[in-house]
Amino acid sequence: MKTATASHILVKTEKECLELKAKIEGGASFAAMAKEHSECPSGEEGGSLGSFRPGQMVPEFDKVVFSKELKTVHGPVKTQFGYHLIWIESRQE
Repeated sequence: MKTATASHILVKTEKECLELKAKIEGGASFAAMAKEHSECPSGEEGGSLGSFRPGQMVPEFDKVVFSKELKTVHGPVKTQFGYHLIWIESRQE
């Protein structure tokens, strides 16, 4: 069964999402940025969503997590909740 382990940062605007992405790509810790800026309760855990299967997250999120490169920052990804930066830790088929 397919699973993935990922973290995310959820913010309200695309601008804020892009600013955070630039900071992370410049060396800031994804987890620290999640704790400080994420609108999601998972921010308290550094953005960690743990492991999940396809269909457990919204389609836009799943599409990225189950198809994009591991261990790189993806986004902004727009969903009904706002704008996400996504870090895919691992994936298993």
